[in-house]
Amino acid sequence: MRLPVPVSAPRARPRKELRSGRRRRSHRCWDHVYAAPLWPMHGANLGTLLRTCDAVGACLAVPRLPWVPEALARGNTLRKPTCVHWTGEQLAWLRRQRERGARVLAVELTDEAERLADLQAARQPTIAVLGHERDGVPAEALELVDGSVEIPMMGTGLSLNVAVAGSLVLYKLAGLL
Repeated sequence: MRLPVPVSAPRARPRKELRSGRRRRSHRCWDHVYAAPLWPMHGANLGTLLRTCDAVGACLAVPRLPWVPEALARGNTLRKPTCVHWTGEQLAWLRRQRERGARVLAVELTDEAERLADLQAARQPTIAVLGHERDGVPAEALELVDGSVEIPMMGTGLSLNVAVAGSLVLYKLAGLL
């Protein structure tokens, strides 16, 4: 009978050690990966998604709805400025992004959707368009995208909230998963 090899317990890294390996300043706009929750529903999710953008070096693109600036300020627990782009009218912004050569992907269940596991890291400026948590990405916006990404789900729910869905896609696009 073989005895199990003793394994040392995992060591949690202290804050000082974590800080030494991170950026000292917030990143400037790298114009590479964007999370674009263009039809937001809940402010708390925007703050969570903004923290993910910081973690992966992405930008957040949001419409200037009356409640969005305050929701971002309330939900952002980061001590440094973050990269937020104000889109103006959502469809016009998407058109401009395509015209400048960005790849535009909808995080949406479509017949042609690519599975999240198969999504490659972004090799050009890439926009991950996130729809309304209840209604998804509007049909007129789907006409402006280059493709779509599906997040497989085994449960009974139809979608994840925008912060969770956006975070999963951002980590893949950033090449960190």
